[in-house]
Amino acid sequence: MAPGAARRARRRVRGARPAGARARSAEDWWWDRLVPSGSGYHLLQSDSMLLLLPGPGPARPRAQRRASRRTRRLLPAAARAPAAKARPRAAPAPEPPRGPDPGWGDRIPLEILLQIFGLLVAAEGPLPFLGRKPRSNGHERPGPSAEIPPPRAARVCRRWHEAASQPALWHTVTLSPPLAGRLAKSGAKAEKKLLASLERLMPSRFSQLQRLTLIHWKSQVHPVLKLVSECCPRLTFLKLSDCHGVTPDTLVMLAKACSQLHSLDIQHSMVESTAVVNFLEEAGPRMRKLWLTYSSQTTAILGALLGSCCPRLQVLEVSTGISRSSTPLQLPVEALQKGCPQLQVLRLLNLMWLPKPSGRVAAPGPGFPSLEELCLAGSTCNFVSDEALGRLLHGSPSLRLLDLRGCARVTPAGLCDLPCQELQQLHLGLYGMSDRLTLAKEGSHLLTHKWRHSLRELDLSGQGFSEKDLERALAAFSATPGGSPPALCSVNLRGTRVTPSTVSSVISSCPGLLYLNLESCRCLPRGLKRAYRGQEEVQWCLEQLLTSLPSSG
Repeated sequence: MAPGAARRARRRVRGARPAGARARSAEDWWWDRLVPSGSGYHLLQSDSMLLLLPGPGPARPRAQRRASRRTRRLLPAAARAPAAKARPRAAPAPEPPRGPDPGWGDRIPLEILLQIFGLLVAAEGPLPFLGRKPRSNGHERPGPSAEIPPPRAARVCRRWHEAASQPALWHTVTLSPPLAGRLAKSGAKAEKKLLASLERLMPSRFSQLQRLTLIHWKSQVHPVLKLVSECCPRLTFLKLSDCHGVTPDTLVMLAKACSQLHSLDIQHSMVESTAVVNFLEEAGPRMRKLWLTYSSQTTAILGALLGSCCPRLQVLEVSTGISRSSTPLQLPVEALQKGCPQLQVLRLLNLMWLPKPSGRVAAPGPGFPSLEELCLAGSTCNFVSDEALGRLLHGSPSLRLLDLRGCARVTPAGLCDLPCQELQQLHLGLYGMSDRLTLAKEGSHLLTHKWRHSLRELDLSGQGFSEKDLERALAAFSATPGGSPPALCSVNLRGTRVTPSTVSSVISSCPGLLYLNLESCRCLPRGLKRAYRGQEEVQWCLEQLLTSLPSSG
């Protein structure tokens, strides 16, 4: 080849456009056509969509900029000159100053963020989502934070900070220093540190607080409750668990400042009876719910209730603490019915109590006409009898839940005389005490025939009813009035003399059965004496029983 021809070939190779240059320039042309430079918008391309977002877009990668410059350099001068003459280049418009991209979180409207945060707070509470635990120094025991944690969601961006600081999200809060078992000096220091954080955050975030729980407070209860009385006018519920140092002035101050406070839970806390009585005298007309732990001072609190101090009380629960008192509580049933006529829930849990003698010719009390739940469950045998139960429930036709676990003196005949006709939950289980008691062997059919149309949960564990009596009782669910399937969904027959045919009959008759306990049932085949949860397990039990029936016969 001649030297001149070789030089002309090399010039053509140098002036040729790279293979990918045309595709890249077309893409840039379309992007510039969709979103002109300086319009205040930019495009964001994902796998399945193209988003038009406000604000300047991210800068192009350096390799792309180099490729575009290299493409312009490789164009021949003759091709660049006509384009420049035909289309004079205009002066570039000044671009807005580029700052850091705030991200998608700053573009979500505040109302949408509040709804999202509200769902999370409703499920898990404001902590830890709206806050994080401080760093441990290696000497603290794991447990709840010793101070109000710095907001975690608020650290994302300014918009999230604004949403996380809204008082509407802080309507339910639980505050606790480090776990119990710490040294007294370090515990007091942690409480003071938490109190300092509360003094900073309560005025701005706790103005709409409604439910407050304090756990393991030993020395700073009074300052915290004083701060609550100043910053939380909408407080409706207060729970003190394992708290000490609650004085009468503290609770009275809180009752006066929080006019909507109607629920108080002081179980497992050291609170003087004088403080509770003074609180009930101040807030009694609006009190709805009260939780107490039985002690020697409970009598004074019950005396205030008997004197019509809380005429609108709806929930009353008295339970024993860790150290159970051996002194039984004498409860004047008729006086309580007069003092709390609107009571809907009465729970005397694991409590040794007996009704106060009513005298020879005492007139029956007014009863609890609105009572829906009565729980007298205990781990040991108590003094509840048919007579005591009749005095409590003779005027309660709306009863829905009756829990008499441990009440071995109550008989089926006494239960059948109760005025309630729509009972849904009946618990008569005897746990660990049936071996040393003389139990009734007949009468279970009286219960099922009376409430077969409404009963949803039935607990007969540990009862001494015979095989025939249980068969007759559970057969009531196969002939419900109106032909509709029974509502029974939970049956506990643990330790009873139920037979395979009886169990298969009740499973077949109750399509909605979700729980069946057959533990320690001596009349059942081996391998089936266990608890069944869910329809699949219950149906599997039915199949096994049906296959074992011919061999057992």
